[in-house]
Amino acid sequence: MKELNKDKILENLPINRLNLDIFTEIDSTNEEAKRINLFKDFHIIIAEKQNAGRGRLGKKWSSPQSNNIYMTICTEKDLSFAPLSLIIGLICKEAIEEISKKSEIKLKWPNDILHKNKKIGGILVEKEIHNDDEVRSIIGIGINLNIKKEESWWGDLSEYKLESKRSALINIIISKLLKFNDNYNEDWINKWKASCAHMNKEVEIYEGKEFIEKTIFKDIDSKGNAILESKNGIKKIRSGQISIKGIY
Repeated sequence: MKELNKDKILENLPINRLNLDIFTEIDSTNEEAKRINLFKDFHIIIAEKQNAGRGRLGKKWSSPQSNNIYMTICTEKDLSFAPLSLIIGLICKEAIEEISKKSEIKLKWPNDILHKNKKIGGILVEKEIHNDDEVRSIIGIGINLNIKKEESWWGDLSEYKLESKRSALINIIISKLLKFNDNYNEDWINKWKASCAHMNKEVEIYEGKEFIEKTIFKDIDSKGNAILESKNGIKKIRSGQISIKGIY
């Protein structure tokens, strides 16, 4: 296994604004982000293995000892100006494509990263109140570079051979997040829509495991809401799950 390189991860980044912790093994990088004290704008936590990795809705995120990416970025800066799940998904897509020199990554609303219709990455955003009034944004990122495919919907980026480039990939993700934070631009909406795997396609809407209805995924708005069209007209949803025929 190619070990992470702290110097490479922080290369050309403003270290006065960042703290970085790398763990050989941990319960969950998101859980560690809830425990720590923040002394700089952003704190990055990365693990080689998670024993209790989580996805959305309490689902387990397989996190074995491997060359995958399990990381969390946390901050108490106000990031409420943008929908973080969608933004970070787009940042990860762009970072993967920049380092792989391929343009094959797609996004699934609200937080999945896809390659060839398989889920290869996900984003878990949580909010915590610290010191009575500080809101801490906790952004968990999991990307499968090479993983044993135990479930049919799992995918990875093994054909890209990025295992030795993990540190560089993480560096690009952090750099892009800082740039977005410092120079917010609503052009992300068009970029996300161009990357969406199911724009103008029929999707099934679920709340938990409960099927709600079939609709057409028409658009997103600046808050990251999904805009859907059904026989009952146009509506928006803030959260939930969607299922698309042919995509895991």
